[in-house]
Amino acid sequence: MNPSFIGREKETTVLANALESNESEMVAVIGRRRVGKTFLVKETYKSEIAFEITGLQEVDLEKQLDHFSFTLQRYTKSPVPLQKPSNWLEAFQMLVLYLDNLQLQEKKVIFFDEVPWMATNKSDFLTGLGFFWNSWAVNQNIVVVICGSAASWMIDKVVNNRGGLHNRITKRLFLEPFNLAETKAFLNSRNIFFNHYQIVEIYMALGGIPHYLKEVQADKSAIQNIDSICFSRGGLLRDEFDRLYPSLFANADRHIAVIRALSRSRQGLTRQNLVKLGRLSEGGNTTKVLMELEQSGFITSYFPFGKKKKDKLYRLTDEYSLFYLQFIEDKSKEGSQTWQHLSQTQSYKTWSGYAFENICLKHIPQIKKALGIAGVYSKASSFVKKGTEMDKGTQIDLLIDRNDKVINLFEIKFYSTAFSLSAVDAQNVREKIRIFQEVTNTRKHIMPTMITTFGLKSNKHSLGLINQVLKLDDLFEE
Repeated sequence: MNPSFIGREKETTVLANALESNESEMVAVIGRRRVGKTFLVKETYKSEIAFEITGLQEVDLEKQLDHFSFTLQRYTKSPVPLQKPSNWLEAFQMLVLYLDNLQLQEKKVIFFDEVPWMATNKSDFLTGLGFFWNSWAVNQNIVVVICGSAASWMIDKVVNNRGGLHNRITKRLFLEPFNLAETKAFLNSRNIFFNHYQIVEIYMALGGIPHYLKEVQADKSAIQNIDSICFSRGGLLRDEFDRLYPSLFANADRHIAVIRALSRSRQGLTRQNLVKLGRLSEGGNTTKVLMELEQSGFITSYFPFGKKKKDKLYRLTDEYSLFYLQFIEDKSKEGSQTWQHLSQTQSYKTWSGYAFENICLKHIPQIKKALGIAGVYSKASSFVKKGTEMDKGTQIDLLIDRNDKVINLFEIKFYSTAFSLSAVDAQNVREKIRIFQEVTNTRKHIMPTMITTFGLKSNKHSLGLINQVLKLDDLFEE
Protein backbone atom coordinates (compact mmCIF):
# COMPACT_ATOMS: atom_id res chain seq x y z
CA MET A 1 0.00 0.00 0.00
CA ASN A 2 1.20 3.54 -0.78
CA PRO A 3 2.25 5.00 2.62
CA SER A 4 0.88 8.41 1.62
CA PHE A 5 -2.68 7.05 1.49
CA ILE A 6 -2.69 5.00 4.71
CA GLY A 7 -5.38 6.40 6.95
CA ARG A 8 -6.20 9.02 4.31
CA GLU A 9 -8.66 7.12 2.12
CA LYS A 10 -11.54 9.54 2.74
CA GLU A 11 -9.35 12.59 2.21
CA THR A 12 -7.92 11.14 -1.00
CA THR A 13 -11.44 10.53 -2.30
CA VAL A 14 -12.44 14.13 -1.54
CA LEU A 15 -9.41 15.48 -3.41
CA ALA A 16 -10.03 13.15 -6.35
CA ASN A 17 -13.70 14.18 -6.52
CA ALA A 18 -12.69 17.84 -6.57
CA LEU A 19 -10.54 17.18 -9.63
CA GLU A 20 -13.28 15.21 -11.36
CA SER A 21 -16.14 17.64 -10.73
CA ASN A 22 -17.46 19.91 -13.48
CA GLU A 23 -16.85 23.15 -11.62
CA SER A 24 -14.09 25.01 -9.86
CA GLU A 25 -13.28 23.87 -6.35
CA MET A 26 -11.50 25.60 -3.46
CA VAL A 27 -10.22 23.01 -0.99
CA ALA A 28 -8.90 23.91 2.47
CA VAL A 29 -6.52 21.30 3.92
CA ILE A 30 -5.93 21.77 7.65
CA GLY A 31 -3.78 19.83 10.09
CA ARG A 32 -0.94 20.26 12.55
CA ARG A 33 2.73 20.42 11.60
CA ARG A 34 4.23 17.15 10.26
CA VAL A 35 0.89 15.38 9.89
CA GLY A 36 1.33 14.87 6.12
CA LYS A 37 -0.81 17.56 4.44
CA THR A 38 1.67 18.54 1.72
CA PHE A 39 2.58 14.92 0.99
CA LEU A 40 -1.08 13.97 0.62
CA VAL A 41 -1.85 16.80 -1.82
CA LYS A 42 1.24 16.16 -3.93
CA GLU A 43 0.77 12.39 -4.04
CA THR A 44 -2.91 12.69 -4.95
CA TYR A 45 -2.51 15.29 -7.68
CA LYS A 46 1.08 14.71 -8.84
CA SER A 47 1.29 15.92 -12.48
CA GLU A 48 -2.01 17.83 -12.22
CA ILE A 49 -0.40 20.69 -10.27
CA ALA A 50 0.02 23.67 -12.60
CA PHE A 51 1.46 25.99 -9.97
CA GLU A 52 2.66 25.46 -6.41
CA ILE A 53 4.13 27.83 -3.85
CA THR A 54 4.96 27.38 -0.19
CA GLY A 55 5.08 30.32 2.22
CA LEU A 56 8.34 31.16 3.97
CA GLN A 57 8.34 31.11 7.76
CA GLU A 58 9.05 34.29 9.71
CA VAL A 59 9.90 36.58 6.79
CA ASP A 60 8.35 39.92 5.84
CA LEU A 61 6.14 40.80 2.87
CA GLU A 62 9.06 41.84 0.68
CA LYS A 63 10.77 38.47 0.99
CA GLN A 64 7.48 36.62 0.41
CA LEU A 65 6.99 38.57 -2.82
CA ASP A 66 10.61 37.88 -3.84
CA HIS A 67 9.90 34.20 -3.27
CA PHE A 68 6.72 34.39 -5.36
CA SER A 69 8.57 36.09 -8.24
CA PHE A 70 11.31 33.44 -8.21
CA THR A 71 8.77 30.59 -8.04
CA LEU A 72 6.77 31.99 -10.96
CA GLN A 73 9.98 32.45 -12.96
CA ARG A 74 10.76 28.76 -12.53
CA TYR A 75 7.33 27.82 -13.84
CA THR A 76 7.53 30.21 -16.81
CA LYS A 77 11.11 29.04 -17.50
CA SER A 78 12.07 32.67 -18.11
CA PRO A 79 15.85 33.04 -18.60
CA VAL A 80 15.78 36.40 -16.81
CA PRO A 81 14.28 37.27 -13.42
CA LEU A 82 10.68 38.42 -13.45
CA GLN A 83 9.75 41.82 -12.11
CA LYS A 84 8.88 41.54 -8.42
CA PRO A 85 5.24 42.40 -7.72
CA SER A 86 4.70 45.36 -5.40
CA ASN A 87 1.86 43.64 -3.51
CA TRP A 88 -0.13 40.40 -3.45
CA LEU A 89 -2.85 41.71 -5.75
CA GLU A 90 -0.25 42.34 -8.42
CA ALA A 91 1.30 38.94 -7.73
CA PHE A 92 -2.00 37.17 -8.34
CA GLN A 93 -2.51 39.21 -11.53
CA MET A 94 0.86 37.91 -12.75
CA LEU A 95 -0.24 34.37 -11.89
CA VAL A 96 -3.47 34.78 -13.88
CA LEU A 97 -1.50 35.91 -16.96
CA TYR A 98 0.82 32.91 -16.66
CA LEU A 99 -2.05 30.42 -16.30
CA ASP A 100 -3.96 32.02 -19.19
CA ASN A 101 -0.93 31.52 -21.45
CA LEU A 102 -0.90 27.80 -20.60
CA GLN A 103 -4.28 27.41 -22.38
CA LEU A 104 -5.18 24.53 -20.10
CA GLN A 105 -7.25 21.81 -21.74
CA GLU A 106 -7.75 19.66 -18.63
CA LYS A 107 -8.60 20.55 -15.06
CA LYS A 108 -5.50 21.49 -13.09
CA VAL A 109 -4.53 22.28 -9.51
CA ILE A 110 -3.13 25.47 -8.02
CA PHE A 111 -1.54 24.70 -4.66
CA PHE A 112 -0.84 27.33 -1.98
CA ASP A 113 1.01 25.66 0.90
CA GLU A 114 1.53 27.18 4.36
CA VAL A 115 -0.79 30.08 3.60
CA PRO A 116 -0.57 31.48 7.17
CA TRP A 117 3.12 32.22 6.55
CA MET A 118 2.32 34.12 3.32
CA ALA A 119 -0.59 36.05 4.82
CA THR A 120 1.55 38.15 7.15
CA ASN A 121 0.04 41.03 9.09
CA LYS A 122 -1.24 43.78 6.75
CA SER A 123 0.04 41.88 3.71
CA ASP A 124 -3.42 41.66 2.06
CA PHE A 125 -2.62 38.17 0.82
CA LEU A 126 -6.20 37.04 1.38
CA THR A 127 -7.47 40.05 -0.58
CA GLY A 128 -5.30 38.97 -3.50
CA LEU A 129 -6.43 35.36 -3.15
CA GLY A 130 -10.05 36.53 -3.11
CA PHE A 131 -9.44 38.45 -6.34
CA PHE A 132 -7.75 35.41 -7.90
CA TRP A 133 -10.70 33.16 -7.09
CA ASN A 134 -13.60 35.51 -7.80
CA SER A 135 -12.28 37.13 -10.98
CA TRP A 136 -10.51 34.18 -12.59
CA ALA A 137 -10.36 30.73 -10.98
CA VAL A 138 -14.09 30.31 -10.36
CA ASN A 139 -14.68 30.50 -14.11
CA GLN A 140 -11.83 28.20 -15.16
CA ASN A 141 -12.91 24.76 -13.85
CA ILE A 142 -9.81 24.52 -11.70
CA VAL A 143 -8.91 23.26 -8.22
CA VAL A 144 -7.36 25.72 -5.77
CA VAL A 145 -5.87 24.01 -2.71
CA ILE A 146 -5.12 26.11 0.38
CA CYS A 147 -3.05 24.41 3.03
CA GLY A 148 -1.85 25.46 6.47
CA SER A 149 -0.53 24.02 9.73
CA ALA A 150 -1.94 26.79 11.94
CA ALA A 151 -5.35 25.15 12.21
CA SER A 152 -7.06 27.93 14.16
CA TRP A 153 -5.78 30.57 11.73
CA MET A 154 -7.02 28.56 8.76
CA ILE A 155 -10.46 28.14 10.29
CA ASP A 156 -10.79 31.78 11.35
CA LYS A 157 -9.21 33.52 8.35
CA VAL A 158 -10.01 31.15 5.47
CA VAL A 159 -12.91 28.83 6.27
CA ASN A 160 -14.86 31.53 8.15
CA ASN A 161 -13.60 34.45 6.04
CA ARG A 162 -15.97 37.43 5.91
CA GLY A 163 -14.31 39.11 2.93
CA GLY A 164 -13.71 38.02 -0.65
CA LEU A 165 -13.38 34.37 0.34
CA HIS A 166 -16.70 34.28 2.24
CA ASN A 167 -18.39 30.93 1.57
CA ARG A 168 -15.90 30.19 -1.21
CA ILE A 169 -14.44 27.03 0.36
CA THR A 170 -16.18 24.12 -1.38
CA LYS A 171 -14.41 21.32 0.50
CA ARG A 172 -12.47 21.19 3.76
CA LEU A 173 -10.20 18.45 5.05
CA PHE A 174 -8.94 18.11 8.63
CA LEU A 175 -5.96 15.75 8.70
CA GLU A 176 -5.67 13.92 12.02
CA PRO A 177 -2.66 11.99 13.32
CA PHE A 178 -2.76 8.23 12.71
CA ASN A 179 -4.61 6.01 15.14
CA LEU A 180 -3.01 2.72 16.26
CA ALA A 181 -4.29 0.66 13.33
CA GLU A 182 -3.07 3.29 10.85
CA THR A 183 0.28 3.51 12.62
CA LYS A 184 0.68 -0.25 12.32
CA ALA A 185 -0.23 -0.13 8.61
CA PHE A 186 2.21 2.76 8.04
CA LEU A 187 5.07 0.90 9.72
CA ASN A 188 4.19 -2.32 7.85
CA SER A 189 4.33 -0.38 4.56
CA ARG A 190 7.94 0.44 5.48
CA ASN A 191 8.69 -3.25 6.23
CA ILE A 192 8.58 -2.71 9.99
CA PHE A 193 6.56 -5.48 11.66
CA PHE A 194 6.48 -4.82 15.40
CA ASN A 195 4.01 -6.45 17.75
CA HIS A 196 1.27 -4.29 19.28
CA TYR A 197 3.09 -3.68 22.54
CA GLN A 198 6.16 -2.29 20.73
CA ILE A 199 3.97 -0.09 18.55
CA VAL A 200 2.17 1.34 21.58
CA GLU A 201 5.50 2.07 23.29
CA ILE A 202 6.52 4.10 20.22
CA TYR A 203 3.09 5.72 19.91
CA MET A 204 3.11 6.91 23.52
CA ALA A 205 6.32 8.88 22.83
CA LEU A 206 5.86 9.97 19.20
CA GLY A 207 2.11 9.93 18.65
CA GLY A 208 0.61 9.18 15.25
CA ILE A 209 2.57 11.80 13.31
CA PRO A 210 3.78 10.31 9.99
CA HIS A 211 6.91 12.49 9.81
CA TYR A 212 8.00 11.27 13.24
CA LEU A 213 7.14 7.64 12.50
CA LYS A 214 9.34 7.72 9.40
CA GLU A 215 12.33 7.77 11.76
CA VAL A 216 11.49 4.34 13.20
CA GLN A 217 13.91 1.59 12.12
CA ALA A 218 13.09 -2.10 11.83
CA ASP A 219 16.37 -3.33 13.30
CA LYS A 220 15.85 -1.53 16.62
CA SER A 221 13.43 -2.25 19.45
CA ALA A 222 10.88 0.36 20.54
CA ILE A 223 13.17 1.45 23.38
CA GLN A 224 16.18 1.68 21.06
CA ASN A 225 14.18 3.67 18.51
CA ILE A 226 13.00 6.15 21.14
CA ASP A 227 16.58 6.51 22.36
CA SER A 228 17.77 7.26 18.83
CA ILE A 229 14.92 9.57 17.78
CA CYS A 230 14.49 11.51 21.01
CA PHE A 231 17.80 11.46 22.89
CA SER A 232 20.69 11.02 20.44
CA ARG A 233 22.62 14.07 19.32
CA GLY A 234 21.11 13.99 15.82
CA GLY A 235 17.67 12.75 16.83
CA LEU A 236 14.77 14.42 15.02
CA LEU A 237 12.72 14.95 18.18
CA ARG A 238 15.48 15.95 20.55
CA ASP A 239 14.59 19.64 20.10
CA GLU A 240 11.44 19.53 17.97
CA PHE A 241 9.45 21.04 20.85
CA ASP A 242 11.34 24.34 20.55
CA ARG A 243 10.26 24.67 16.90
CA LEU A 244 6.80 23.15 17.09
CA TYR A 245 4.69 25.84 18.75
CA PRO A 246 6.46 28.97 17.38
CA SER A 247 5.94 27.56 13.86
CA LEU A 248 2.17 27.46 14.45
CA PHE A 249 1.27 30.36 16.71
CA ALA A 250 2.18 34.03 17.12
CA ASN A 251 3.35 34.81 20.67
CA ALA A 252 3.71 31.08 21.29
CA ASP A 253 4.98 31.59 24.85
CA ARG A 254 1.36 31.59 26.06
CA HIS A 255 0.61 28.37 24.24
CA ILE A 256 3.71 26.73 25.69
CA ALA A 257 2.73 27.92 29.18
CA VAL A 258 -0.61 26.10 28.81
CA ILE A 259 1.11 22.92 27.58
CA ARG A 260 3.56 22.99 30.48
CA ALA A 261 0.79 23.51 33.03
CA LEU A 262 -1.30 20.66 31.63
CA SER A 263 1.70 18.32 31.55
CA ARG A 264 1.73 18.49 35.35
CA SER A 265 -1.88 17.42 35.81
CA ARG A 266 -3.07 13.87 35.18
CA GLN A 267 -6.81 14.55 35.54
CA GLY A 268 -6.77 17.81 33.57
CA LEU A 269 -7.31 21.42 34.64
CA THR A 270 -10.19 23.86 34.61
CA ARG A 271 -9.67 27.19 32.90
CA GLN A 272 -9.39 28.86 36.29
CA ASN A 273 -6.65 26.48 37.44
CA LEU A 274 -4.87 26.79 34.11
CA VAL A 275 -4.76 30.57 34.43
CA LYS A 276 -3.28 30.27 37.91
CA LEU A 277 -0.78 27.49 37.20
CA GLY A 278 0.28 28.87 33.81
CA ARG A 279 0.37 32.48 35.04
CA LEU A 280 -1.94 33.55 32.22
CA SER A 281 -4.27 36.53 31.91
CA GLU A 282 -7.95 36.23 32.79
CA GLY A 283 -9.05 37.90 29.54
CA GLY A 284 -9.93 36.78 26.06
CA ASN A 285 -6.35 36.05 25.05
CA THR A 286 -6.35 32.91 27.17
CA THR A 287 -9.64 31.78 25.60
CA LYS A 288 -8.06 32.27 22.16
CA VAL A 289 -4.93 30.34 23.13
CA LEU A 290 -6.99 27.41 24.43
CA MET A 291 -9.13 27.39 21.28
CA GLU A 292 -6.04 27.43 19.04
CA LEU A 293 -4.39 24.57 20.91
CA GLU A 294 -7.55 22.49 20.84
CA GLN A 295 -8.27 23.10 17.15
CA SER A 296 -4.68 22.13 16.38
CA GLY A 297 -5.07 18.85 18.29
CA PHE A 298 -2.63 19.43 21.15
CA ILE A 299 -5.16 19.56 23.96
CA THR A 300 -8.68 18.18 24.46
CA SER A 301 -11.52 19.67 26.49
CA TYR A 302 -14.27 17.61 28.05
CA PHE A 303 -16.96 17.80 30.68
CA PRO A 304 -16.75 15.50 33.70
CA PHE A 305 -19.85 13.38 34.22
CA GLY A 306 -22.84 15.53 35.21
CA LYS A 307 -20.85 18.79 35.24
CA LYS A 308 -21.61 22.12 33.55
CA LYS A 309 -19.66 24.53 31.34
CA LYS A 310 -17.65 26.15 34.14
CA ASP A 311 -16.35 22.72 35.15
CA LYS A 312 -14.89 21.93 31.72
CA LEU A 313 -11.47 20.33 31.96
CA TYR A 314 -8.53 20.63 29.57
CA ARG A 315 -6.13 17.73 29.13
CA LEU A 316 -2.81 17.51 27.27
CA THR A 317 -3.30 14.82 24.63
CA ASP A 318 -0.31 15.43 22.33
CA GLU A 319 1.93 12.46 22.99
CA TYR A 320 5.23 14.03 21.95
CA SER A 321 4.74 17.22 24.01
CA LEU A 322 3.98 15.21 27.13
CA PHE A 323 6.96 12.92 26.53
CA TYR A 324 9.30 15.83 25.84
CA LEU A 325 8.39 17.73 29.00
CA GLN A 326 8.47 14.57 31.12
CA PHE A 327 11.78 13.16 29.88
CA ILE A 328 13.63 14.82 26.98
CA GLU A 329 13.90 18.44 28.14
CA ASP A 330 16.13 17.79 31.13
CA LYS A 331 17.94 14.80 29.64
CA SER A 332 18.97 16.18 26.25
CA LYS A 333 22.69 16.05 27.08
CA GLU A 334 22.80 12.58 28.58
CA GLY A 335 23.48 10.81 25.28
CA SER A 336 22.66 7.34 23.98
CA GLN A 337 20.86 4.71 26.05
CA THR A 338 19.16 7.42 28.12
CA TRP A 339 15.76 5.86 27.50
CA GLN A 340 17.13 2.40 28.23
CA HIS A 341 17.70 3.67 31.77
CA LEU A 342 14.63 5.89 32.16
CA SER A 343 12.24 3.16 31.00
CA GLN A 344 13.11 1.22 34.15
CA THR A 345 12.22 4.01 36.59
CA GLN A 346 9.10 4.85 38.58
CA SER A 347 8.70 8.00 36.45
CA TYR A 348 8.26 5.76 33.43
CA LYS A 349 5.52 3.77 35.16
CA THR A 350 3.65 6.94 36.10
CA TRP A 351 3.99 8.48 32.63
CA SER A 352 3.11 5.28 30.75
CA GLY A 353 -0.10 4.92 32.74
CA TYR A 354 -1.20 8.43 31.82
CA ALA A 355 -0.04 8.11 28.20
CA PHE A 356 -1.94 4.83 27.81
CA GLU A 357 -5.08 6.47 29.22
CA ASN A 358 -4.73 9.17 26.56
CA ILE A 359 -4.50 6.51 23.87
CA CYS A 360 -7.67 4.83 25.15
CA LEU A 361 -9.51 8.17 25.15
CA LYS A 362 -8.54 8.60 21.47
CA HIS A 363 -9.85 5.14 20.58
CA ILE A 364 -13.41 5.25 21.92
CA PRO A 365 -14.90 3.88 18.64
CA GLN A 366 -12.58 0.86 18.87
CA ILE A 367 -13.50 0.35 22.53
CA LYS A 368 -17.22 0.50 21.76
CA LYS A 369 -16.79 -1.97 18.92
CA ALA A 370 -14.93 -4.40 21.19
CA LEU A 371 -17.70 -4.10 23.78
CA GLY A 372 -20.33 -4.83 21.12
CA ILE A 373 -22.03 -1.44 21.56
CA ALA A 374 -20.88 0.33 18.41
CA GLY A 375 -24.51 0.96 17.47
CA VAL A 376 -25.60 2.17 20.91
CA TYR A 377 -25.70 5.94 21.44
CA SER A 378 -23.37 6.88 24.27
CA LYS A 379 -21.25 9.64 25.78
CA ALA A 380 -17.70 9.26 27.02
CA SER A 381 -16.61 11.31 30.02
CA SER A 382 -14.63 11.23 33.24
CA PHE A 383 -15.64 11.59 36.88
CA VAL A 384 -13.87 13.39 39.71
CA LYS A 385 -14.99 13.65 43.31
CA LYS A 386 -12.66 15.70 45.48
CA GLY A 387 -12.00 14.25 48.89
CA THR A 388 -12.63 16.10 52.14
CA GLU A 389 -11.82 15.44 55.78
CA MET A 390 -15.14 13.63 56.04
CA ASP A 391 -15.56 12.02 52.62
CA LYS A 392 -13.19 10.03 50.47
CA GLY A 393 -12.63 11.30 46.94
CA THR A 394 -12.12 9.34 43.73
CA GLN A 395 -11.24 9.74 40.07
CA ILE A 396 -12.52 7.72 37.11
CA ASP A 397 -10.67 8.52 33.89
CA LEU A 398 -13.20 6.98 31.52
CA LEU A 399 -16.93 6.32 31.67
CA ILE A 400 -19.16 5.37 28.77
CA ASP A 401 -22.74 6.40 29.55
CA ARG A 402 -25.02 4.32 27.30
CA ASN A 403 -28.58 4.84 26.15
CA ASP A 404 -29.40 1.22 27.06
CA LYS A 405 -29.28 2.16 30.76
CA VAL A 406 -25.73 0.90 31.37
CA ILE A 407 -22.58 2.80 32.33
CA ASN A 408 -19.20 1.20 31.68
CA LEU A 409 -16.76 2.24 34.40
CA PHE A 410 -13.19 1.66 33.20
CA GLU A 411 -9.99 0.70 34.93
CA ILE A 412 -7.05 1.28 32.57
CA LYS A 413 -3.71 -0.45 33.27
CA PHE A 414 -0.52 -0.48 31.20
CA TYR A 415 1.51 -3.56 32.11
CA SER A 416 4.12 -5.67 30.35
CA THR A 417 2.30 -8.84 31.42
CA ALA A 418 -1.27 -9.91 32.11
CA PHE A 419 -2.69 -7.90 35.00
CA SER A 420 -3.68 -9.58 38.25
CA LEU A 421 -6.25 -7.80 40.42
CA SER A 422 -5.18 -7.61 44.07
CA ALA A 423 -7.43 -7.28 47.09
CA VAL A 424 -6.52 -3.58 47.25
CA ASP A 425 -7.30 -3.09 43.55
CA ALA A 426 -10.67 -4.78 43.96
CA GLN A 427 -11.54 -2.63 46.96
CA ASN A 428 -10.60 0.51 45.02
CA VAL A 429 -12.96 -0.48 42.20
CA ARG A 430 -15.79 -1.07 44.65
CA GLU A 431 -15.12 2.30 46.30
CA LYS A 432 -15.23 4.05 42.93
CA ILE A 433 -18.60 2.45 42.15
CA ARG A 434 -19.99 3.35 45.56
CA ILE A 435 -18.88 6.99 45.44
CA PHE A 436 -20.04 7.40 41.84
CA GLN A 437 -23.49 6.04 42.63
CA GLU A 438 -23.84 8.15 45.76
CA VAL A 439 -22.78 11.39 44.09
CA THR A 440 -24.68 10.95 40.81
CA ASN A 441 -27.76 9.08 42.10
CA THR A 442 -27.70 7.18 38.84
CA ARG A 443 -30.18 4.36 38.34
CA LYS A 444 -28.21 2.85 35.50
CA HIS A 445 -26.39 -0.45 35.89
CA ILE A 446 -22.66 0.04 36.54
CA MET A 447 -20.51 -2.37 34.57
CA PRO A 448 -16.85 -2.41 35.74
CA THR A 449 -14.66 -2.85 32.67
CA MET A 450 -10.90 -3.21 32.38
CA ILE A 451 -8.56 -2.21 29.56
CA THR A 452 -5.08 -3.63 29.90
CA THR A 453 -2.27 -4.62 27.58
CA PHE A 454 -2.36 -8.39 27.88
CA GLY A 455 -5.66 -9.05 29.59
CA LEU A 456 -6.65 -9.94 33.13
CA LYS A 457 -5.67 -13.03 35.11
CA SER A 458 -8.88 -14.33 36.61
CA ASN A 459 -8.73 -14.76 40.37
CA LYS A 460 -10.97 -14.51 43.43
CA HIS A 461 -10.68 -10.72 43.44
CA SER A 462 -11.82 -10.23 39.83
CA LEU A 463 -14.58 -12.85 39.75
CA GLY A 464 -17.99 -11.23 40.09
CA LEU A 465 -16.45 -7.74 39.91
CA ILE A 466 -14.92 -7.13 36.48
CA ASN A 467 -17.61 -7.77 33.85
CA GLN A 468 -15.63 -7.18 30.66
CA VAL A 469 -11.94 -7.10 29.77
CA LEU A 470 -10.39 -5.47 26.70
CA LYS A 471 -6.84 -6.05 25.53
CA LEU A 472 -4.35 -3.96 23.61
CA ASP A 473 -5.31 -5.79 20.43
CA ASP A 474 -8.84 -4.37 20.63
CA LEU A 475 -7.49 -0.83 20.21
CA PHE A 476 -5.91 -1.82 16.87
CA GLU A 477 -9.24 -2.65 15.21
CA GLU A 478 -10.07 -0.63 12.12
